[in-house]
Order: sequence, then structure tokens, then C-alpha cells
Amino acid sequence: MDLVIRQQLSVAQNHQDIHALKNTYELIKSANQGKSALDSSESFSSDLYVLCAEHALQLGHPEISSDCLQMYFKGRHPVNQFMGRAYLCQGQLYTPLSTDNLEEFEKFVMYFMKALDFGIHDPRYYFLIYNASVLYWQIVRPYLKPGFRYLLIPSLSQIVTALTQAEEQDKQWQAELMIELLECFLDASKLKEAVDFSSTAAAFIKNNVPDKYQHIFSLMVHHKLMDTSQIEEDIQSSISLSVIYKIQTIKSQMDTNEFPREATTSLNAVFELLKQYDEDSSISVLDEKIPLLLELAHLSLKLNCVQLAFDCIRDLKRAGIKEPGKLIEIECLECEYEVQKLDTKIATYTKGVVETQLKMIRRLEQALQRAVRLGDPNVIQVVCATQWNLCLPLLQHNLHQHVRKPLISVADVLEKIDSLLILLRCQVHMEIARIEEDEDRIEAAMEHFQKAISLDNNGQYQEHLKMAFHRLHLCTMLYKSPERLEDQAIMMIEQAKKGKQKDSVRKKRSLLVNAGLALAPDAFQIVLDCENEAKVSSGKSRSQISYLCAKAQHHTKSVEKADGHLKRLGHGNDKERIRLWASLAKVARKQGVWDVCRAACRFCLLYDDTQMRKLPKSKKLQKKKASTIVMDDNRGGSLQMESSLPNKSFSFERDLLRTLAEIRFINAEATIHLLRLEGVQLNDHAVPPEDTSQHPSGYISKLPEHDPEWIAYSIWVDQLSQYAMENFLRAAEMGEELNEAWIVHNAVVYVLNHNKHLIASGRQREIVESLQSLLSAIKNTGHSGNTVVLVMLCNALARGLILCWIPKSDLKTDEKKKIDAATDKSKRASIRGLEKTNIVQPLSVDPNGLPDIKAALEVCEFALNLTNGNIPNELVPIAVRQQIIATWVKAKQLLQQQIGHKLGTDDENDEGQNPITKILVALEMYSCNGLSLMDFIVPSLSQLVKMTLECNWSDPLVELQTLTRLTHFAYVSDDHEIVMTCSQRTLQLDDAMFYDTDVKKHEMHDYTARQETLSIAACIQGRSIMENLAGKKHLRLAASKAFVQSARYAGETGNCALVMLAARHFWNACLPFIGSPLDREQLKEPTETILKNIIKAESKIKQETENMLQLHQWPAKDFQSSGSSEGHFLPGTEEDLTLRTSLYGLLFHMYADKSDWETGLKVLDEAIQVLPRTKHRLLIFKHMVIVKARLGRNFMMDIQKFKDESEDYLSHMWHRLAPISKDIVGQLTCYQNAIEALQKQESEWQKVDYLMEFAEWLYCNQFPLNDAIKHLDWAVETLLHMKLAPGPLEEEEKTIKQEITSPAKLKVDFGINVMIPQIVNEDLRNIRQLEALFRAHTLMAVISGHSSPYHQQHCLMAYAYIIHIWQVSLSTAGTVIKALPKSSPSTASQNAQSVTPKKDKGKNDAKQNPQTTTPKKDKAQKDAKQVQSSVVKEKPKRKGPVEALPASVEEWASYDCPDEVRDAFKQEASCYVINRDNILVPIQISISFIFLADFILHQRRCVCKT
Repeated sequence: MDLVIRQQLSVAQNHQDIHALKNTYELIKSANQGKSALDSSESFSSDLYVLCAEHALQLGHPEISSDCLQMYFKGRHPVNQFMGRAYLCQGQLYTPLSTDNLEEFEKFVMYFMKALDFGIHDPRYYFLIYNASVLYWQIVRPYLKPGFRYLLIPSLSQIVTALTQAEEQDKQWQAELMIELLECFLDASKLKEAVDFSSTAAAFIKNNVPDKYQHIFSLMVHHKLMDTSQIEEDIQSSISLSVIYKIQTIKSQMDTNEFPREATTSLNAVFELLKQYDEDSSISVLDEKIPLLLELAHLSLKLNCVQLAFDCIRDLKRAGIKEPGKLIEIECLECEYEVQKLDTKIATYTKGVVETQLKMIRRLEQALQRAVRLGDPNVIQVVCATQWNLCLPLLQHNLHQHVRKPLISVADVLEKIDSLLILLRCQVHMEIARIEEDEDRIEAAMEHFQKAISLDNNGQYQEHLKMAFHRLHLCTMLYKSPERLEDQAIMMIEQAKKGKQKDSVRKKRSLLVNAGLALAPDAFQIVLDCENEAKVSSGKSRSQISYLCAKAQHHTKSVEKADGHLKRLGHGNDKERIRLWASLAKVARKQGVWDVCRAACRFCLLYDDTQMRKLPKSKKLQKKKASTIVMDDNRGGSLQMESSLPNKSFSFERDLLRTLAEIRFINAEATIHLLRLEGVQLNDHAVPPEDTSQHPSGYISKLPEHDPEWIAYSIWVDQLSQYAMENFLRAAEMGEELNEAWIVHNAVVYVLNHNKHLIASGRQREIVESLQSLLSAIKNTGHSGNTVVLVMLCNALARGLILCWIPKSDLKTDEKKKIDAATDKSKRASIRGLEKTNIVQPLSVDPNGLPDIKAALEVCEFALNLTNGNIPNELVPIAVRQQIIATWVKAKQLLQQQIGHKLGTDDENDEGQNPITKILVALEMYSCNGLSLMDFIVPSLSQLVKMTLECNWSDPLVELQTLTRLTHFAYVSDDHEIVMTCSQRTLQLDDAMFYDTDVKKHEMHDYTARQETLSIAACIQGRSIMENLAGKKHLRLAASKAFVQSARYAGETGNCALVMLAARHFWNACLPFIGSPLDREQLKEPTETILKNIIKAESKIKQETENMLQLHQWPAKDFQSSGSSEGHFLPGTEEDLTLRTSLYGLLFHMYADKSDWETGLKVLDEAIQVLPRTKHRLLIFKHMVIVKARLGRNFMMDIQKFKDESEDYLSHMWHRLAPISKDIVGQLTCYQNAIEALQKQESEWQKVDYLMEFAEWLYCNQFPLNDAIKHLDWAVETLLHMKLAPGPLEEEEKTIKQEITSPAKLKVDFGINVMIPQIVNEDLRNIRQLEALFRAHTLMAVISGHSSPYHQQHCLMAYAYIIHIWQVSLSTAGTVIKALPKSSPSTASQNAQSVTPKKDKGKNDAKQNPQTTTPKKDKAQKDAKQVQSSVVKEKPKRKGPVEALPASVEEWASYDCPDEVRDAFKQEASCYVINRDNILVPIQISISFIFLADFILHQRRCVCKT
């Protein structure tokens, strides 16, 4: 029987024959039951039970194995090795397949421990101990996961002890189990046991298995299981141990989420140690160096030491490694390095960056395939971990479909090798499930969620995964409606998610509203209706303000209904409902259903107000341990910096709190959206609406500020702003509680962005408390690697603290001018080294503001010290640093603290941003000086210019602005040389940037600011040239070119103010050239450029700059604070439209000079198109009408533009058109229209002139004489009936009347019997009137001709008016002379004598300074001779008074008007004497008419001498 059974077992073992196994089992079972035909009960050996059980277990029949073992243990069996083997086989029957069934695990351990106990007592059975250890290690693999190793400690400790007692020869295996036992102690946090055991294990391994000593040494260092003194000797004697010690020390710091101090320095020191291996290139050394290099490279990439990682990879590739596993691992490092060196670009998600990441992911897919073929689980896990790290940034909703295939490959491979990276596998399946869900592959998503649930042994994701799985399960229920309201809400939210973009808002909204009603049937609809205008009453007075008040009251009353919701509902499933409300709010926000979003947020945040306010105490303690404090060396401030790889385990409660923080952000945004619907920005106040309603007569409008309804509405709007800010701040508080830096960072970004209008307008004071809270939170949690946002926050806070305390000057304008002049004068003084400007007594700052200013200074210094370059990763762009520098300098000035010669830097180091910081600080000091506050001691401009030109600038825009500011300060200081140096350098930089192919104009973020800065620099250069002309005409042209360039730059940015500023200066510079056609020609191209850039500036869509933060939000002596009207401009150019019109007029005249009327007309057409419809266009229309008249075109439509102008202007236009019209009919029409346009009495003088000119034109163009005479009669009639204003003195008029001989009594002998009839009424005394009548009658005499019977009469009338002019003028002159005081006997002699003292004085002066007085002496002598000659010349003696009129022709022939009369004519401004005010026509015309009248009278044989 024994032989038969053994033969069957041999067949089963050798051929894996299950049939033979079963036959053997039947034989053994039959024999055991006594059914065998053999008589002997001991027909076979008892060891066959054990052998059969072992073979059955191997062939997968545990039931046969179990039955055989039961028969073995029930019978009598000898004490031999099979007893131990039976225990081992029985233990294997209880192999634990998972960590869920601990009962089986305990049975397994029990039987294995029995086997150990059996084998330990007899050296013959020591082999059982070894076999048991091997089987044990294979079976307990599921318990090697983190969190379950503590279960292995009792049994594994016994195994290790047993192996030690048995003096196992396989020391390698024993060492491995010791190391695993140590890791079990560490996983169970039994540090004391670990310390005790580690010392024993380390000694054993060091003596017996030195190859494993590095492993246990690294564990001991990493977990600090021994003192440094104990291993100091090992570290000094071994390079590898020294490297391991440094690496594990850094890792130990990282495990506590503590950012390693000086990590880069430590890692570089490790790399230098590894270089010592280069001296020995043996294979053993390389085998020792390569793993260390690999570990160093991985750690460098973790800590973002990209350059060091590159060096490690380079050395690894040079090492000549041929092992496939190591080569694959090096390739993983290369891929991770390629992505890591993108640095901050990864967060931009640009196309090029994403493509680079995807390229590396595809490369790792191929590496994973090679690793699978290699079959090394460790290499496979390295590739999978690297692939996961590269896929993480691409798990965005719009990108994660690209990483679906790589992640599925990772999950499948790790599952195939049954990897112990359980957490990684769980997270991979979770992400794959989300991707599948977004792609509507619900079943696949559920499958991955199930796998994730099975892998989540620690249970940290259990609630989250089960809720997600349940949600997807509900989505698969097509024809069944769930009973729970929460499940109904889930289904409706999921349906809303799947809605298409083309679906109407009403359809989307209905699903979301129904979901909200399912979650809160008692209050959701009421809260939702808070914004339903249909349910708002029209108010008491039915006015718009009354309606707004009613809307505010309705909103407040409705939202209060949500407060009692939780009390009515209870707290059964709060976590689920928080998730559901959050999902509802997120979906509503994404689909733009804002009212549902706001309502859902309110209900969701009820849970935050009641239950989620406090974290467990352990969480807070964990938060304190999770960060390191980097102390500020100078100020003692602190800033916590988060680790790049947080080690916190996932917590569902923390995740809920994180979700509530997100809802806080969404709620704040939704509230801001509601504010914008009301027409209000965040933290702005409501603006009263315009009252467009009609009111009855006698209605008295009430100011909104005193209207209770408006006050109620305004308070409601302010409360909405406060509510939004509270949500932002509460989110930051949650981030601080969670120690989640990104939440605090997002809160800061939200607050800064939505309050940008406040910050730009200098209203930071209104949000100072909020900014202080945010700064405190960001100091506690860290700034999430975004130092720029931290600096912007500090700048906003500091400015909010100081702006309200900056004293405002109460000086009057004249005093300010004096102070500015004194300041400029002091600045012009060239002082070497340092200059100090103290002109006026500094104003004092309000003492109440000193605490705020000191706090602002501390905030500024905190930001400046953080970004001073000591920590390379904390550097910020110099443009951002410039803002905080400006605030810091202003705070220093307000506190009257001088800045030392180091200019804000702590050392003399001229590397990095230090030189730039010094320059910017000095410029800010210049900007602050001269403002009636404390003046800084500033370095000289020449020194600053030298520093600027030698500095290596990282930001081209800041460099341009700095040079332009230096140009401005040099211009103010009247330093023309520095102005030209800096401005030329600025323009050269522009040329360099223009030709740089890497810089594209439209891609530059600061393009607008750069062009504006260049415009200002060019303008200052031109102004400086203008002020230093020194009579050089070519410099004026150079200045005009600079102004044109300034306009070109400003036109590119659409800055109309700068373009017009340059245009004004251009106009003033070119004004001397405008008068000459030759000079005008060279201004043609510049003028066209100016006009084109004005149009370009207007046509560009100017970007909104009102919310851009200015460098100075306080008065400053800088070009940013200078107004656009700076400078002195000539009359007519102050107004932009006037200037533009003048420029178009100038350009037109340039074409008119060449008689290019067609092109000139095009210029005028362009002007009409671009200029607004104002009166400024009249000049353009005037030129246009004239040009069209010259060209013979119809201008009637254009002249209609003058219909609303005054009649004299319209008449003037018609008169201008008359002589240039092409045909007679056009000229006739123009003259007629010019005369007909004049209808008012004050236009009669103009009408008379036009009538006489028209009559002359009719006569010259062969029209009938009667037509010409009629118009002259019309002019005479108008003159005679003209109503003139009375003289100033009536008494004087009466005297003049009495002394003037009446023209009716005047009789003059002409040699023939002809007497002048009564031709003039005695009231005609106005010289202008008489002179016009004289000209009219002269023309009538000429036109009528000798044949006319009225010819002689017209001639005599003209003569009579001339005589009457003399009568009136001389009579008035006599009166004036009598009224003058009596003078000395001889005015001429006095004048002659008055020259002599001057001459003598000139001699005396010449003696003192002969070189300077010689020209004056010659001039004085010449003047004296002229006076003496005038005295010597004698005039004929007069008869009678000076105002006497000659009585005969002979007297007229020798009459010379006395000097006294001439002086009286000059002094008297009345209408009764001959002067320029009374004879308006040119003197040549008047004289020609007199000669014409004289000629006609001679023809009539009359005598006329005048």
C-alpha cells in the first residue's frame, strides 16, 4: 500500500497529474477509514498524509490538502520533520488574500509559529525555520502595504530570532528580514523598539552582509534612530555613507513637510563628494556610485534643483552603463528633467509647453513597454511613478483626455505586477474614472472607482469614492426614479451637467432649480425669489428710488429664510448635502445661472457657519508641524514656506473644508456679479439714478443723500460688498486652518483683482483691514511660490496705510511758483558728490498717522528683504519691486528718515538686482524732493546716469522708464547735456528692441507703456533743445523732429494726450517757419506725420488704463505726475481742436503754395472727416469753399455750413468768393449774397464798403451804368441815414457845433459862377462817415462821366466833404489843444537840451568803461544833431489860431498842418478828428481818391488844393 501510494504521488508530482493525486487521496482516505482489504492498519507511513497534502496544495486542491492534514493530526504520527511540514502546510491553507480578513491571518501565523517552535528545538530541523521564513514572506505580501506592517511585527520578530538561533548560513536572507522588520517598527511608529532593534541589526549586517549596510544605514539616518556621534566614524571613513547621510538628512526634513534649509548647497556638496569616485574607475566603485547618483538626481528634481539634476544625468550617461534597467531609469530622469526645466511655464499651459509635456509622456510610454519586457518590478514602478508625476499637471478638464491612455497603461502594469504602490494605484484609478466620466463612459468609470475602493486600504478616500460610485450608479438608472431626495437631486444635477451649450438657459435653469427644491423644499424657492423682480413692489412713491428700496428690502427678507433651514432639516447626512449643494453651485456658475448659484452657495455655506468652523485639535497641531519658519535676518519677521511635496494624507473632512473654501470664492464672485447688475463695483457706493420722470409744476426735488429710501438701498449695496469680502476672507481663513497655501493665495488674488479700481484710484484705505488679514494668513501658510502676488499685497497694504496721511500743501499758486523756482535754481547748481535741497520748512505729518506709517514701512521692508536676492526663488521682476520701492521711500520721507548712501541695500554687492535697486531708490528720492516735506540727500544726476548706463537691466521697460525719468530730472535741472545723453540712449534702446527678432511688438505685454515712455523721452529732448537754441535755426528743426518722433510713439499706443502734447510743442517750434512758403515746404512731411498719428491715436481701441496702478499715487516731481498741458503755448494752441485745425490749415497752405488745389482739397476733406462737428471746422470749410470756387466746382452745399454764423462772417465769406469765382455770374452772385447777408444796423459800415466795391465791379465788367449808380446811391443813402452813437461829452459837442461853420453857408470861389448848394446836413460830423461819402461821390463822378448832368454835382459834393472833414477835425483839435496844460516856450529847445546831459553822462560812463559805452556815445551824438537840426529849421509864421482854416486857394496851396494839431489828432480818439480809427481804409486808397477827385475837378476847370 505504501509503495502504491508513493508511486501515485510521484506521478502526480512529476506530471502534475490531478487524477493521480485524487487516486492517491482515495487510497489514503480508504485506508484511514479501515476499508482497505489489507489487514494491517498501519499499511502505509503517516508521512504520506503530509506529502499528499503538500502536493494537493501545489496543484490547487486545498480541500484535499485540508482533509489529509486532518487525518494526519487525528492519528498517531512520529515526531519528525513531517510534523513541522504539516504545520507549514496547514498554515498555508489559511493564506490571507487581502487585509480584510484578519482571522485567517491569525490562524496562518499560529501554525507557522508552531512550525518554528517545532524546528527550533532540534538542529536537524533548522531547515524548517528557513523554509518557514521564505513561505512566510511570500504569504504576507498583502500586509506589506503602509499601515498594515504592524501586524507582522510579532511573527516576523520570532522568525528573525529563530533564524539567529539557528545560525542560518544565508546571512543575506537574514539581513533582508531584519531590514523588513525594522521597517515594520517604523511603519507602526514604534520608534523605541526600532532604535533598539536597529543597533543589533546594523551590527549584524555590518559584520555579515556589508552590502546591505548602506540600506539599513539610510533607514537609521532617515528616521533618526541613532546619534550622529555613533556614526561619525563611518561617515568620515566612507564616501558612500557620507553621501547617504546627507541625502537622508534632507529627506528626513521633507517627510515633516519642512522645506530643507539650504537644500541646493547641501545637494551640491553631495555631488562634489561623488566626484571623488572619479579617481577610481573600477567596476565595484561604479556599482556603488551609480545608485547614489540616481538617488541624488531624483532628489534634485524633487527639490527643483534642475541644474544639479542635469549634472547627475550627464555623469550617469558618461558612466558607460549597459544594464537595461539602469538605462530605463536614466531615461525617466531625462524626461522628468525636460519637464522640470520648463519651471513656471508649466502653469501657463501654452501650446508649446503642453506639447513638450505630452512628448515626454509618449517617450515614457515606450520606456514602460521596455521595462515590462525586462520584467524588473522595481524598474516598472520607477517608470510608472515618473509617468504619474508628468501627467499630474495635465489633469485639467480640457487636457486630461490626452493622458487617459498613459494612465490606463500605468494602472494595468502595476496591477499585473501586484505593486505595493497602493496609494499611487488608487489615485491613478480615481483619475482614470474622472476622465471616463467626462467622456460619458459611465461603466468604465464605475469599474475604475471599484478598483480604487478596493485599493484604498487606509480608507482615506472611502467616503469620497463611495459617493462618486453611488452618483454614477444613479446615472445608470434609466427607468427608475430614486426615493431619496438627495438621490433625486444628484440625478438632476448630473443631467444639468450634460446639457449642451446650445440649450436654452431656461432649460438648464429648470433642472438646477428642481435640484435645489429637492434639497431644500422648504426654503429654496423663497431664497431664489429674492432676485425675482416680478415679486418686488413698485414702492411707496412709485419712483425709481422707491423701487430700488423695495428691491433691497425684498432681497434681505427673502435670504433670511435660509437661516432656519438646518434646524428644520436636522443633521442626518451633512457631508453628502455639502457635496450636493457645492456641485449645484458649481454647475450653476459654469452655466451662467447666477441666481441659482447664489442661492445654492447660501445653503451650502450654512454648514460652514454651524459645523465646519473648527478643525480637530490634532489637525491644528499637524498644521504647525507642516511648515518651517524662515526668519528675516533683519526684522525678525517670519514667513512660512510650504514644501514642494506635501506628505499629508487625504482626509474627507479636510476635503469638505476645502470644498467650502471654493464655494466661498464662488459665492463672492456671484455676489460681485449681483453688484454689477446694480451698476456698482465691489466696495463702491451706489450712484443715484437720473430722475427722468415728469413732475408737476412746483415740484421740489429731494437730494438722494437725504432720502430714507435711497439710504436704505445704499446700505444694502454696501452690505453686499461687505458680504463678498467676508467670503474672500473666510476662504483665506479656511486655507490657513488647512495650511493650504494655494487657498490663501487665491483669496489674495481675488481681493486684489476685484478691488483693482480701488487700488488704482488710491482708495486702499477702505480695505486695509482685509489686506492686513490676508497678509497675516499668507505669512502663516506661505505664498504658494508666487512672490509677486505677495509683494503686490504688501504694496497695496502699505499704500493704504500711508496715503491718507500724506500732507497736502496749502500754499497759494504764486507761492508754489516761487518755491518751484527756488527748487529748480538749487537743482541747477552743479555740486559734486551729494546734493541737498532745503528750500522751505518741511510740513509736519499728523502725529496720529505715525503708527500707520511705521506699520507701512515694516510691511515694505518685509517685502524688500524677502525679495532681496538672498533666496533665488523669491526674486520678483524689477517692475514689481519698483512699486514697493516707491512706497518705501515715501514712507521714509513721511517719517523723516534719511536713506543712507547704500540706497536701500544691505551690502555693497553689485550683483543681481542690487544696482538696479540703488538707482530706483535714488530716483524715488528725487521724485519726493521739493514737495514741502523733508528732502532727501540725493546723489548727483551724473552719478546716477553713469550707474544706469553701466547696469545690466533685466527689464527693458524699467530701463526705458529709468532713463526717461533721468531725462526729466535733468531737464528740470537745466542740464542739457544729461538730457541729450539719456534721451539718445533711450531712443537707441528702442532701435535695439525693434531689431530684436525675439521681441514682437504685438506680443509684448508692456508695449503700450514702452511706447508712451519713449514718447515722453522724445518730447523732453525736443523741449530741452528748444530752450537751448542760442539762435541756431537748425536746432529748431532738430527739436521739431523730436516732437514728431514723440507723436509717432504716442500714436502707436493710442494716447491722444501725449500726441497732442507733442503736436503743441511742434507747432511752437515751427511757428517761425510758417510765414515763408519756402520754410513751410520742409514742414510738410512732419505735419503729415503729426496729423496721421493723431488720427491713429483716436482710432485705436485704447486699453483700459484707469485700473492700472501708477508708480506714484501722491504728488511727485516726476514725469508721470506732469500734466499734459505742461509748458507755455502760444494763443490759439491751448485747445486741441484749434491746434488740429491749424495743422490742417498749415498743410493746406503748403499745397496752396504750389497751386496744387486738388491735393489741398483732399487734405480738407480728410480734416472734415476726422474733426468733430464743432465750430473749429469753419476754417476748414472756409478753405474748402475757396478751393472749390477756384476749381469752378459747386460750393453751395459747403457754404451752407455757415448759415448759423453771424451775418458779417457769412457776408465776408461771400465777399471772399467773389474775386476768385471762375465766371461773371458766380462773381455777381457772390457780391449780391455778400450784400444781402448784411441786415443788421451794426453791419451798415461793412455793407457800404461792399456796395461801393460792387458798384466798381459792375462798372469794370461793363454792366449798365445805372446799376452801378443805384448801388452807390444805396450806399450814400445808408450813410446819410446811419444812426451813430453820441459823443462822450455833450458840452464839447455843443461847442464843436457852434464853432463849425455850417456847410450850407460855405461859399468857395472856383473861378466861375458856381456855388455849392446845401449839400450836407449840419449833423454830419463823423469823420468816417464823411470820408465814405467822399469816396462814394468820387466813384459816382467817375462812373457817371462828363456827359452826365450830375457829374459836376458829384465832384463838388466830394470836395465839400473833404473840406468838411478838415473843418470838423481842426475845430475838435482846437478844443483839445485848449484843454491841454500850457507847455514851455520851445518844446524843441527842451528836447535839444535834454540830449546834452545824456551826452555828458555818456562821457562819464565812457571814462569808467570805454569798451562798453562807445556805441551808446555815438548814438547819443547822432540823436542830438538831428534834434538840433530840427530846431534850427524854421517854419513860416502862422496867422490866426492853429485851428483856423485857410480862406483862399493860395492859403490852401501853402498850408502846412501845425504840429500842435497833429499831436491833438494823435491824442484824441473821438470820431471828430482824423485818425486811424476813423479812416479805416488804407491811407493809399484815401489819397488815390483825393487825387482822383482833384483830377476830375481840373477837368471841370475847377481849382482844388488840399
